[in-house]
Amino acid sequence: MAQRLPPLNSLRAFESAARHLSFTRAAEELYVTQAAVSHQIKTLEEHLGIKLFLRKNRSLLLTEEGQGYFLDIKDVFASLHDATQRLLARGAKGTITVSLPPSFAAQWLVPRIHDFSKLHPDIDVRIKAVDFDEGFLTDDVDVAIYYGRGKWPGLYSEKLHTEFLTPMCSPLLFQNGKPLATLDDLRHHNLLHDNSRQGWKDWIRYFDVKGVNVNHGPIFSHSMLVLQAAAIGQGVALGHSILARPDIAAGRLICPFSEKLVSRNAYYFVCHQTQAELGKIVIFRDWLLSQVVQEQDTYGIE
Repeated sequence: MAQRLPPLNSLRAFESAARHLSFTRAAEELYVTQAAVSHQIKTLEEHLGIKLFLRKNRSLLLTEEGQGYFLDIKDVFASLHDATQRLLARGAKGTITVSLPPSFAAQWLVPRIHDFSKLHPDIDVRIKAVDFDEGFLTDDVDVAIYYGRGKWPGLYSEKLHTEFLTPMCSPLLFQNGKPLATLDDLRHHNLLHDNSRQGWKDWIRYFDVKGVNVNHGPIFSHSMLVLQAAAIGQGVALGHSILARPDIAAGRLICPFSEKLVSRNAYYFVCHQTQAELGKIVIFRDWLLSQVVQEQDTYGIE
């Protein structure tokens, strides 16, 4: 009957500890505790019935059997590493499908995607705009941009932006004769709502604005529609800093007040935990983050 192979985790712990001659450094490399490495080595020694390490004068030494075993398996692990890198390199081309909210797609990603295509002509980006994420990725999606708190079970996530909310409107609004010099002046204007009236309610409550009726005003299904309505002078929007930046830069929108409320939610890059190191996904993630850094440097934001 064929001998059962030792547990892979125990072999990984042994190879790392033997290479470093240190359980501590092996634990750092494998992102586990020193006790976990020690436990894996003990499991391997019990499986083999052979002592692999000796502790002497606070140093770690390989036994003669341990040294021979390490020399035999280290090339196997090196070959596994090389094979994995070749696989990931082959994954650095093809099509990548990105699922994200329509407003973020229209206001942020689409204006930039041509630059990605010029940098990475071997990767074709397929943009899939969806109104709501379900907290998991469907089989036809490689990566997504989620709006939330950053906690989605089974998914790797990395924060893109910190977002704040502030009132914004068209310069045209000042031509109707209604004042907009203080926060209380908001009561003279039509408030534009994003999906529900809760955003304005939270903002008014936080800044203790008096006399404003937030239970009136049109409700739009997408943030970009709110911004469009504000840009043509239909009222005051509670704008998302990231999505509104193109309209502010073009002068279509202005922010009449300095008061800003940091949102509890933010935009996150997400993908499957198991695919976080796949070539094309790493390339797209790194490009997204580089765009965020560039934006921070340009506008002085976090």
